[in-house]
Amino acid sequence: MPAIRSHFHEELDALELDILAMGELAERSVGRAVEALARNDRDEVEAVVAGDDEIDARYLSVEQRIVELLALQTPVASDLRLITSMLHVNLHLERIGDMAVNIAKTTRSILDLPSSGAILAHIQEMSDVVRPMIRTAMEAFRTRDLDLCLRLPAMDDPVDRLNLGMYKEVAALAGDPDALNWGLRMILIARQLERVGDHAVDIGEQIGFLLTGEFREFTDASHPVHLTPDAG
Repeated sequence: MPAIRSHFHEELDALELDILAMGELAERSVGRAVEALARNDRDEVEAVVAGDDEIDARYLSVEQRIVELLALQTPVASDLRLITSMLHVNLHLERIGDMAVNIAKTTRSILDLPSSGAILAHIQEMSDVVRPMIRTAMEAFRTRDLDLCLRLPAMDDPVDRLNLGMYKEVAALAGDPDALNWGLRMILIARQLERVGDHAVDIGEQIGFLLTGEFREFTDASHPVHLTPDAG
């Protein structure tokens, strides 16, 4: 293999490792943000916000290096598919990091308000679903496993139900203005976690495209998903 092509594939491998590491950071950031909420921990809130700088830096580094590869090389179709998928996965992970920061900043605004243990448990349950979704999506990327990708929509269903159920629980706080104010912020946090789940599904869709050469939205009921790995 010519040296320039060897370097190209080495850089692709390095990019993939960096994206996998970014996935770990994003997943951990979501967990820390929810933990900061549960413990009413101001220091942990600020740590989550500050920690997003590393995710952003990795995102920009990966994007810049991909652009440089495209400028210097003429990728074959399979490599171009990988590069395209990497760009999308990289963006979704950066957005997941943003969701964690939004949770932390919302928590920062209500640290002095009365809370509800039942609603906090509800939020924790959502986190306990979406974090494995991120891990599953990234494992599908690492192992090129189409079956893992296709599991993600079913994993996301409980998140959507939990998000909808939050409104009823918050409405029960209507008799206490401060508690209601806190509860309304929990609706925002639940929405952020619901979006994390959506991003995990989107990553799965990108891996599905990488493996099959066909892009399908997993949740588009008008087009049932029947994907098979690309023999090429």
